[in-house]
Amino acid sequence: MNIKKIIAIASAKGGVGKSSITALAALSLSKDYKVGILDADVYGPNQHILFEIENSKPEIISKNSKKCFKPLTSYGIEIASMGSIIDDDKAAIWRGPMLSGAIKQLMTTTDWGHLDILFIDMPPGTGDAYLTVCSEIPLDGVILVSTPNVLAIGDTFKSISTFNKLDIPILGYIKNTTLPIKNTPEINFGPDIPEITSIPFDENIYNMSLNKSLNLTADLKIFLEKLINE
Repeated sequence: MNIKKIIAIASAKGGVGKSSITALAALSLSKDYKVGILDADVYGPNQHILFEIENSKPEIISKNSKKCFKPLTSYGIEIASMGSIIDDDKAAIWRGPMLSGAIKQLMTTTDWGHLDILFIDMPPGTGDAYLTVCSEIPLDGVILVSTPNVLAIGDTFKSISTFNKLDIPILGYIKNTTLPIKNTPEINFGPDIPEITSIPFDENIYNMSLNKSLNLTADLKIFLEKLINE
């Protein structure tokens, strides 16, 4: 496995658009770089839906006498998601150790090959999934996502506290406006956590037509390219 950069996309708050932002980030780079996505939201995976591969199953291959998953590919992006392994009508009902084991196995048994960047779509919360990703995967940093909403902002501070305790660099945050509402609260996580970009409300994102919204990711692409080429 040869991956130049591994970046988690995270927020303790659910529904702020982590999965959509992860997909947009990957799409913005996919024409010029080798990109992968690990969907670590085992309970509610979405990447297989966003990339329209929900009816596909990963191929099991043998490499160095070990069986591993060949990631599914969409728009040139390599994707590993529990949603492509477990049927949609069979919810994952796992306790902490099983959850952690599933994330670790999905990462280590996927034949990623060479990637310029791997994005990890984190689940909401600050529990076992965070601890597993931060302890088992060599993260180069995390990008936070928050909507301009009092609850989302408050929960993002919980993410900041968690990643600081785990010594994971926080690269910045993305302001994601999921609804066309004016006069929203200001977001300020302090001078050490800058705003990378702001994504305005867009019907294409709302309707999951992400490839039609790439004009909104120019600043994000520039930031990620600098990160890859450091």
